[in-house]
Amino acid sequence: MKTKIIVVSGPTATGKTDMSIRLAKKYNASIINFDSLLFYREISIGTAKPSLQERKEIPHYMIDSHSIFNPINAADYFQQTIPLIIELSKKSDNPIILVGGSGFYLQTILKGMFDSKTSPDHVVEKSNKLYQQEGILPFLEILKAHDQASYERYHENDHYRIRRAVEHWWSTKTPFSESREQMELKKQTAPPIVYGWDILHLHLDVNKELHWDIIQRRTSKMLENGIVEEVKGLLQQGATGNEKPLKSIGYLEVFKYLNGEINDLDGLQERINISTRQLAKAQRTWFKKVEKMSYNPLEDWDKIESQVQEFLTL
Repeated sequence: MKTKIIVVSGPTATGKTDMSIRLAKKYNASIINFDSLLFYREISIGTAKPSLQERKEIPHYMIDSHSIFNPINAADYFQQTIPLIIELSKKSDNPIILVGGSGFYLQTILKGMFDSKTSPDHVVEKSNKLYQQEGILPFLEILKAHDQASYERYHENDHYRIRRAVEHWWSTKTPFSESREQMELKKQTAPPIVYGWDILHLHLDVNKELHWDIIQRRTSKMLENGIVEEVKGLLQQGATGNEKPLKSIGYLEVFKYLNGEINDLDGLQERINISTRQLAKAQRTWFKKVEKMSYNPLEDWDKIESQVQEFLTL
């Protein structure tokens, strides 16, 4: 019997966690996370992780599995998650749910991992120096001039991938987007084909006006739950704010607030709201090119249930 994998994707704050848990309870599924922030055990308030009780009731994987002081990348995720799916499928015929909003991590599972070369040391040094002196803006300008496709693809807060694309340009004088295109040639060696997995991709989204309200309520809850205090605790543990996971939305803004770059809590809340909306826009753009079935999680449970039931009985 083929392994049945249900993907639950969507922009941030669209009910993916709730939907995955509801499906897992109904179909006795295990859940594997592909949201890049949920990997890290030191950060919780700004990540909207499932509760400890929910994780006790349903097997969850790739949550609290790593440290912000030793972050993982997409290649690491691929290398750890493929064997995990294989192991779970050997133990049980029950479905596996992949849930999250980090499309690049999901892509490694559905399409495979493209082996890109590491940037030479002198290029990394050049990148670090420019970034420390001028921030991300010059990198965006370089991408816009030499790799328009990557410039349009990456959200402005995705400093890691923006810098990686520029470093690739400096090293090879070829756009990083061309390397991504080569991945299309690897489709026949993608894990679902190699291992015979059946994939159902459920993509969740809500209208933008309602989503903006949800985003604002989520930010308010993060502040009420103590994300500022959580960051202060991270500083006491030795964090500097330069750790890759701490450059994510919510944590980045809190560090700026604590450093005096944001004047007050109202300004902090507004900045997080805006950054979250920008991230959601970038996620919508990314998932547009992905084959999927789109649903409104607030209205379409019956449709989703029917689609999943049909998928599992094929």
